[in-house]
Amino acid sequence: MAVGSKNARQFTDLFGEVIPFKATADFGSAAAGAAASVDITVTGAALGDLVLIAPALDTADAILSAQVTAANTVTATVVANSTSGTEDFASQTLTGVVLKPGGAFQGL
Repeated sequence: MAVGSKNARQFTDLFGEVIPFKATADFGSAAAGAAASVDITVTGAALGDLVLIAPALDTADAILSAQVTAANTVTATVVANSTSGTEDFASQTLTGVVLKPGGAFQGL
């Protein structure tokens, strides 16, 4: 396959289902070294699913992570505010996908 070409089916054995989502999130403020979280309803998300997420704004030297924390709930967390002061992570749109493990994960 050529560099830059797309193959929409290349991960079908890894992921049995892909659930895309977009959500508006306002993390509020996080002091230096602290974290801030928001819950996002994603119908079909289940414990054990993988989550990829991307912010719409600069996270100002912090790290954005996400995981399924309950049925139909993804928790997005801005962690490790490594600045020396409080950061206010403005309201933004988060884009992500929940990936349900497929056949390649069977028997691991």
